[in-house]
Amino acid sequence: MAELSLDRLSVLLEPHYLEVLGGFGCAGDPAFPDWARSLVLLGPREPGFWPHLKAQPEWGGPDPVDRWSRRVIGRLACDLGGKARFPFGGPPYDPFYAWALRSGRIWDSPVRLLVHGAQGLMVSIRGALVLREALDFTAGEKPCLTCVERPCLTACPAGALGAAGYDVPACHAYLDMAEGAACLTGGCLVRRACPVSQGYARLAEQSAYHMGRFHRAG
Repeated sequence: MAELSLDRLSVLLEPHYLEVLGGFGCAGDPAFPDWARSLVLLGPREPGFWPHLKAQPEWGGPDPVDRWSRRVIGRLACDLGGKARFPFGGPPYDPFYAWALRSGRIWDSPVRLLVHGAQGLMVSIRGALVLREALDFTAGEKPCLTCVERPCLTACPAGALGAAGYDVPACHAYLDMAEGAACLTGGCLVRRACPVSQGYARLAEQSAYHMGRFHRAG
């Protein structure tokens, strides 16, 4: 196999409709194995992720998204001589929020949700690869710094998401109302209000699926 680089990794991810969202060097970090040199955060690559996922053998069974993530990212990790880590399956849970901020490609938004330079508030981390190679990561520019109107702060009709963070009970209460149908069928209005999110080709069907699971779990 050719020497691993971010370009080479992107080629390996392409058939799975995954992409590198960011990463960081982790050599010497006690939270990782002694051999680890890099952590790479992976997420859906659009367009095409949702139709691809629905065609996989996990679809139709319990927790299809997480089971698919375990199979695909776990296999990639083994093939590359590394380890896979996931934001689900706990407790305990790995600190994916802190890892995202550490990457320099994902940031905390005005409403405290993670925001990505290309995916906006629609960013979704499906897993991470802990690798033996020291990869060359570059930082990006936080999109919120040039967002003048900051529509995310006022988009929530229930007032559940704002500068103070996320009032989860208020969100669920609104989703129980008839007015909450727009959020359930099209995805969170706050995430959709982000100008960067609006340029990201995520299907409303995918957002509706995750909103439905979130609400049922609540």
